Amino acid sequence: MPADARVSFPGRILYLTEDPEALRAQLRDGARLARANAGKLIDNISTDELTPGWVCYYYDETLARYCLVGLRGGVVEKDSIRSGGFSVIVSGKSKGCGSSRETAPYSELAAGIRLVVAESIEKIYGQNAQNIGLLTTTDASVLERIERGESIPMSEFVQGLDPISRQVVEHGGLFAYNRRRMAGEVAPPPLATPSRPMTIAEKILAAHAVTDARTGALGVAAVAPGDALFVRTDVRFSHEYVTPMADALFRAGFGADARVSEPEGVFAFRDHLTFLDRVMPEQHKAMGLAEQAASLATVQESFSKRHGIRLWGEVVRDGGTVGSEAICHNKVIEEIALPGQVVAGTDSHTCMAGALGCFAFGVGSTDMANAWFTRDVRVRVPESVLFRLHGRPRSGVCAKDVMLHILSLEHFKSGRGIGQVLEIAGEGVRSMPLDERATLTNMAVEAGSFTGVIEADDVVLDYLAQMRGLDRAALRQRIVRADPGATYAATFDIDLAAIPVMVATPGDPRNGVPLERLLAERGEIRVDIAYGGSCTGGKKADMDMYAEVLARAVAEGRRVAEGTRLYLQFGSQHIRQYAEERGYVDVFHRAGAELVDPSCGACIRAGPGVSFRADEVTVSAINRNFPGRSGPGQVYLASPLVVAASALEGKLAAPARSG
Repeated sequence: MPADARVSFPGRILYLTEDPEALRAQLRDGARLARANAGKLIDNISTDELTPGWVCYYYDETLARYCLVGLRGGVVEKDSIRSGGFSVIVSGKSKGCGSSRETAPYSELAAGIRLVVAESIEKIYGQNAQNIGLLTTTDASVLERIERGESIPMSEFVQGLDPISRQVVEHGGLFAYNRRRMAGEVAPPPLATPSRPMTIAEKILAAHAVTDARTGALGVAAVAPGDALFVRTDVRFSHEYVTPMADALFRAGFGADARVSEPEGVFAFRDHLTFLDRVMPEQHKAMGLAEQAASLATVQESFSKRHGIRLWGEVVRDGGTVGSEAICHNKVIEEIALPGQVVAGTDSHTCMAGALGCFAFGVGSTDMANAWFTRDVRVRVPESVLFRLHGRPRSGVCAKDVMLHILSLEHFKSGRGIGQVLEIAGEGVRSMPLDERATLTNMAVEAGSFTGVIEADDVVLDYLAQMRGLDRAALRQRIVRADPGATYAATFDIDLAAIPVMVATPGDPRNGVPLERLLAERGEIRVDIAYGGSCTGGKKADMDMYAEVLARAVAEGRRVAEGTRLYLQFGSQHIRQYAEERGYVDVFHRAGAELVDPSCGACIRAGPGVSFRADEVTVSAINRNFPGRSGPGQVYLASPLVVAASALEGKLAAPARSG
């Protein structure tokens, strides 16, 4: 659609207001609100609320029926959006935070929504919307005009977009645009940024810039924030939640006989729904969701065999399945990614691999389907924010506390960090082991950031040489360092010794507060579930911390508190082996913990450790606590030390209280 065309929105406008009665009136009674009387709009609507985990078992038009059923308050029901005659949907800050699942905007589009209006829009969600032809804007002034029945110039929806995004929107989506790009009929404007000092992210993107889609030529002298380009990926991966939808899009976009390009750089993981059968509610089973969910793994396996792709699947031991080989993010660090690479995965926590000094980021189904064919992904060069960490953390404080502190800064709570790269440097991070660094990069996306990255050093080289037998000299040549004089959107100096034990209160990872202050203000907070696991909290260093607290308790004759359940889940079979070799597994059993083999599990409401009642309270080492993500209960985010200490006390407790 050309920029001078006009777009009409004949349907109703749905205001996602914090007033449940006003929201209910729009959905059930056909009431029409105006922006002036809509009241406070809901902020931070996550993709988990748009399409809760169980809704993602579908990957077709069925998604329309369940659009927004996970929205806090429980007002939106099945078919509420699809049957409401809405064409515009409006909310507050940070629309689409959280997971990279493309099912979220797709459910809106399939339900009849043609325009999303929000005060700010998260990076991955916004790009997914562009890819499928769902218009977005942060300009609320269009609402009054739409209410009057006016058509809006397409130029207003592409204003401020980079040239590639503008062309994608004008072509109606990424597939239509990419077909013409690969045929040489259309191309992004050539980059003409002169040589300049660059950040780590900028240098990696410049080296991987695609300068000719047909010949595959790579590399430009420099890039700068705002430059639009396609970058060649070194690693592409997906998991069973997303692979089927991406496969369907791939065949629809490029033909039934299309082949994945360079399949040796493509990986698939069966890691998200391994233990779903243990926690699926009976009402979901009655809906046929058990069979629907199981089909995802079957479709992924067929896709992987058809294209010769390495599938990291389930592990069978003693005649039964005992979990996945690994959570994708843990395995990408253990065996796949290298410093200086570009890594794209269909999961927002792909950024975890930035701990190796690579540029790793999450994409949606359409981006991945295109990348399977073209090998590249479109990127608008992001600004970088520099965090210099100084000193060392005090006793009882670890990387999780550091990240919860960073996320609580106004820079991120206000949304200014959306789409930026968190470059983390300083002697404070260099003194951390790789696993602790991975906690920092893993949770960069919780700030709405593009990704996180840490310059590789001897810690990384030692790890890769030991884990994979790689040559250190060759690895050292791969290290990418920021140039002196590189430009950053903001710089923060953080004294690690000043950071206290932190928790994030339920609802958002950016709700970080010192634990001591929280307890002083609220008093004792009962804990029903303590969960240590996921890609964030299931690493070797995390096992060290659980064992540190629990071994001390076992030596004193203490166990997990009565009425509290402690789940410890390994991020990979390699990490489980590590825990076994160090005697941790025996300690965990003696302390009363339930051990869970590798899988995403409770982090996405798909395994042991989920809540089943709204009054249950969980303290968790996972990365995000958006409403409903780990069940209907309240979730506090905390470090592995706090998780273990709280399990022993039966209430939120600082690590020192366990001794």
